[in-house]
Amino acid sequence: MGSFQGSLSSLPGHKLGSLAIQEALAQSGIPKDKVDEVYMGSVISAGAGQAPDRQAALFAGIPDSVPCTLINKVCASGMKSIMVASMSLEVGNGSIAVAGGFESMSNIPYYLSRGTLPYGGAKLRDGLIEDGLTDVYNKVSHGELW
Repeated sequence: MGSFQGSLSSLPGHKLGSLAIQEALAQSGIPKDKVDEVYMGSVISAGAGQAPDRQAALFAGIPDSVPCTLINKVCASGMKSIMVASMSLEVGNGSIAVAGGFESMSNIPYYLSRGTLPYGGAKLRDGLIEDGLTDVYNKVSHGELW
């Protein structure tokens, strides 16, 4: 859905998530006030504000009394949120859960380290590359690992 710097790039990830939640509930006919839990996956939440999972749920119209959980399992975040929701329902923690994932790679910020700026300026780092596309252990692009 969408492309990097494409027509949806003005929307942050949690807003895209809220639209997906709204549409899923509308198509399923489930009233928003019947949702017991929300599990959403997202890889990079930098710049999105606190609890982007909760933001997605509240912007979708889900009551603020509904607990929300953000799951970060890198590329499998959305799938893991569905698995956790399924397990939660299986053990009786409710009867209706919303689960999925959201991301807006176009809105991942650049980083500038805190502290005293060194002589000659500071280095700007690309959050998309640093936190999204580079293996932290081998310092190579995820595409080079396979």
